[in-house]
Amino acid sequence: NMSSMDPIEPKTIKNLTLQSLKRTYDLFQGNHGQRIPLDEQSQRRKLAIKIKDEYAVVRDLPSNFQIASKAPASQTTASAIDPTRNAVAGRAHPSGAPPKEEKPSALQRLIDDLPKSDDKATNGTNNQVVLYRENSKALSNLKSEGDVSGGVTSATVIRRLPSKWPKPAWHAPWKLYRVISGHLGWVRSVGIDPSNEWFATGSADRTIKIWDLASGQLKLTLTGHIEQVTGVKISPRHPYMFSCALDKMVKCWDLEYNKVIRHYHGHLSGVYSLELHPTLDVLMTGGRDSVCRVWDMRSKTQAFCLSGHDNTVCSIISQSADPQVITGSHDATIKLWDLAAGKAMSTLTHHKKSVRAMVMHPTEFTFASASADNIKKFVLPRGNFLHNMLSNQRTIVNTMAVNEDGIMATGGDNGSLWWWDWKTGHNFQKEQVQVQPGSMESEGSIFASSFDVTGTRLITCEADKTIKMWKEDETATPETHPGLPFRPPKDIRRF
Repeated sequence: NMSSMDPIEPKTIKNLTLQSLKRTYDLFQGNHGQRIPLDEQSQRRKLAIKIKDEYAVVRDLPSNFQIASKAPASQTTASAIDPTRNAVAGRAHPSGAPPKEEKPSALQRLIDDLPKSDDKATNGTNNQVVLYRENSKALSNLKSEGDVSGGVTSATVIRRLPSKWPKPAWHAPWKLYRVISGHLGWVRSVGIDPSNEWFATGSADRTIKIWDLASGQLKLTLTGHIEQVTGVKISPRHPYMFSCALDKMVKCWDLEYNKVIRHYHGHLSGVYSLELHPTLDVLMTGGRDSVCRVWDMRSKTQAFCLSGHDNTVCSIISQSADPQVITGSHDATIKLWDLAAGKAMSTLTHHKKSVRAMVMHPTEFTFASASADNIKKFVLPRGNFLHNMLSNQRTIVNTMAVNEDGIMATGGDNGSLWWWDWKTGHNFQKEQVQVQPGSMESEGSIFASSFDVTGTRLITCEADKTIKMWKEDETATPETHPGLPFRPPKDIRRF
C-alpha cells in the first residue's frame, strides 16, 4: 500500500556533494598517480615546428663546412645532418672509454623519426650557417652605412654586457618630528636662512611667515602680496629676502627693516619660480608668460628675457659656472642658458611631462629633474643624460631637495614623500604624509621642500596648510632598519 510506505527524505546539498566526491574518487583513484600518455602525433608536430622555428639555421650545415673532429666520417655526416642527435645521445667519457649505450627515450625516438629536410633546402643558402669572411661584400656594406670608424655598432649585433650597478650606501630612515600650523592657505614655498636660525614660508593666504628653525615658533608675518606667494629665497650675501607671487610681482624685502624696498616689474602673468645667482647680484624669475627674466638686483632693471619655452617656466636652478641658468617648463623641456649671451646653450627633451622640479647637487657637477614620467639625472656642462631613478613615484612631483650626504627627497601631488640615494638612484624610503585633522585626503599634496644648511632637517610645505619637519632616526642601524630592497636595473635605458 502506497500510503503505508514511509516518505522519501530529500537529500541535502552536503550529502549530494559528498556522494559526488565519492563517485569521482572511485572513478579516478585507479590512475591518479600516472602521467597522461604521450600523444605521438601531437608531440611530433610540436617538435617539428620547434626545430623549424628555432634550429632551422643550424640543423643543415653547408657542404663545404669542415668540422675539426677526430670522429669518423660517417659519424660526422650524421651529426651534420641532425645536430640534435649528439645533444641527446650522451656525452663522451672522460677516461676515453666508450660511453654506455642508453636506451633512447620516447622523445628521442620522436626526434629521430622526424623527416629530414629536402636537398633543395640543404643545398640552398637561405637557411644555412655561413662561414665568416673578413672582406665579404655584406660586411663592407654594413661598414659603409654604419659608423665612420668602420666598426659595426648595430645594437642587434653587439652583445650587451650585464648591468654593473653600484650598491647603494645605507641611509637611516627619516621620521616626522614636528608639524607647524599657522598659515590659512596652502603653503607653496620655503626658504632657509643661511645662518640656519630661521626659515620663511610663502602661502596661498598671501602672507610670508618667518619661523624659528629650532623651536618652530612663529617670529614674524609679512604682508604685501595680493595673490599666492609661489617663491621665497633668502640671499646668502645680502640682508635681503626675495619673493614672487601669482600677482605678477617680484619683491625684495630688507630684513633689517622687514619692509619691501624694491619691486621688479615686467612679468605679464603669474610668477611661478624664483632663483638667486650664487655669485652675481642677479635674480631669475619664471612664470606663466613662458619666459625666464634675469633682473639686476640693485638697479631693478631687466638684464635678459630668456625666451624659448612654449609654456610656463615652473622651475629654475642656478650655479656659478656655465650653464649659469637652467630652466624647466610645462612644455616638458629643460633649457641650459649661456647667461653672458642671453641665449640657450642646449635643450633637453628627455621628459614627456611638465618639469616641475629640479635640484642641483651641492658638490657634484650634476643636477636632477623630476616629472610625472620619471626622475632623471644629468651631468653638466652639456646636460648629458646619466640615468633614471630606479623607481617611479607615479605622481606629479612638485619639489625636490638634496643634501651633501647624497640623500634626495621628492614630494608628490598625492602626498608621497620618497627618499633616494643620489649615487645609485635607489629609493630607500617611502612615506605618505598624514593630513591635518579636518582636512580632506586630497589636501595631502607637497608643494615645496628644502633641507636646512646642515642637511639634517627636511622641511616640507603642504596643501593642508601645515609645515612638516623631518629628521633622521638616530637609533636606526642597518640591521634594525634595512630600508627598501635594492634591485639593480636589468636594462639601462639611454634616454
